[in-house]
Amino acid sequence: MRLEGESSNSNGTSRPFANGSGVSPLHKAALSNSANGTRRSSIVMNGSSTTNGHSNSGGKQRMSYFGHDREEVTRILIQALTDLGYNGAAGSLSQESGYDLESPTVAAFRNAVLQGEWTEAEELLFGGSTEEGGVSINGPGLVLQPGVDKNVMRFWLRQQKFLELLEQRDTGRALMVLRSELTPLDQDTGKLHFLSSLLMSQSIDDLKAKADWDGAEGASRHQLLSNLSKCISPSVMLPERRLAILLQQVKRNQISNCLYHNTSTSPSLYQDHACQPDHFPRYPSKDLTKHTGEVWQVQFSHDGKRLASCGGDGTVLIYDVESWDVLQSLAHSEGGICSLAWSPDDTMMVTVAMDKDAVLWNTLTGNVKVRLPRFGQPVSSVAWAPDGQSFITGCLDKEKNLCQWNIRGELTYDWRRAHRIQDLAVSPDGHFLVAMECETHIYVYNFVTRELEYELDLKTKLASVSISQNSRYLLAHNVAGDARMIDLDTRETVRTFRSGEKAGHFVIRAAYGGANESFVVIGSEDGHVFIWHKETGQLIEKLEAHKGCCNAIAWSPTNPSMFASAGDDHKVRIHGRQTI
Repeated sequence: MRLEGESSNSNGTSRPFANGSGVSPLHKAALSNSANGTRRSSIVMNGSSTTNGHSNSGGKQRMSYFGHDREEVTRILIQALTDLGYNGAAGSLSQESGYDLESPTVAAFRNAVLQGEWTEAEELLFGGSTEEGGVSINGPGLVLQPGVDKNVMRFWLRQQKFLELLEQRDTGRALMVLRSELTPLDQDTGKLHFLSSLLMSQSIDDLKAKADWDGAEGASRHQLLSNLSKCISPSVMLPERRLAILLQQVKRNQISNCLYHNTSTSPSLYQDHACQPDHFPRYPSKDLTKHTGEVWQVQFSHDGKRLASCGGDGTVLIYDVESWDVLQSLAHSEGGICSLAWSPDDTMMVTVAMDKDAVLWNTLTGNVKVRLPRFGQPVSSVAWAPDGQSFITGCLDKEKNLCQWNIRGELTYDWRRAHRIQDLAVSPDGHFLVAMECETHIYVYNFVTRELEYELDLKTKLASVSISQNSRYLLAHNVAGDARMIDLDTRETVRTFRSGEKAGHFVIRAAYGGANESFVVIGSEDGHVFIWHKETGQLIEKLEAHKGCCNAIAWSPTNPSMFASAGDDHKVRIHGRQTI
């Protein structure tokens, strides 16, 4: 399918947590111990000098562990054993090695936060509470990370205290905390105004809803402790579940260095990880030849059980992925169907066409549900809202070029902009609506407020846009054959993928694909399919797919070893792994 403005003579992982960030039987058990989850070894008890979780080992030589600091490794192992519930083994390791996981001061600080002893927690954290004669009972305080603002940490502690007093319906004391403890810290004025508004909460449930806070008996104290721990030196308070994080980093590094990694299964720790090229979908396995014209678009249903294709012959064909039999043939347009989109539950589909038409179909019966009022110019693109109750159309006209419709066919919003839309995409989380005009500009809207957040001029005529499943990255493909991965929040280009083959004057759709969307895949005017590793930007495969332009590629959402490509040779080609 040609880009607007061209002549038409051809080719129309679970985040680990600790340090109190989650409520678990282990932490509850730890609270019953004098060291609050850390076991003091007999070597460092009764007057021996211990600070920040370290032990004085006298003249004992500290040998490294294969180039790693022995104390760091031991303390991490003690923490991991405790996290795994092997408290006896953790205690034995602590006693035999002479290393404590944490000092008594750290353990007391942890206990103070989790028990809501706010004055004691501040004194332990920053030092204070002196006896007569100027001797500090709680010591000089804990060592903090460089550059940490102590008042920010105080604000977090006192904010929790304020909220818990409101939860107890002790409004008078809460007001005193707000005035005499929080306000003098000179923190965010807007935050202070918000906290003061909570004094008017009608009920405890109202308070929790407004503050997005689950109360003293929920996870709020544990989350507070986790936030505070990030500001404390790791030599003092070991970061949460450190061994699990290190192991995740090892796995991520092995995956990023595995060019053909295409499985959602986590690699084993027993051996180094490497995927075999023959398991990658680099081989043609099936050609679908039912179309009588160029195929412009191809999309799998969200459940991966059906595949839909459309193009210049004006029909949509829906295939069964197991047998590749045609389940439905939806006749729509004499001028050709530009694009299609499955509803989130796969029961409906919207098709948009060159003949200025847009139709909502029942994909199970093949019947028309709604036919939208005729547009003034070809309808170029369509995308569903994540809730499945509405969809957005893009049109090449100067009016009604970006509109939202409900499933009854009623216009619910018209952005009323002058841009002529060639392609569009909605982020899976429902935050962004990205509209690509028929030249060089991209418009990024807040889909909730419908306001324009920003505009990008990419300086080169564009061919397509798509958004990653995590709603973070935009993929913008241009006619020079380059695709730019752009962070939607920072607006920065993260990576550029260059095929070296121009898209010419055609709409060629780039996409993310594979397990965990590990790849970027793009067709070309010469019929090739290019596949890059998303994280490294390395070109993995250049496959011969079609005679003539390869217009679109769709990767199966449920089978990472299969993708489909659409071409001007009237074919939909299915690509898979090597079969014996």
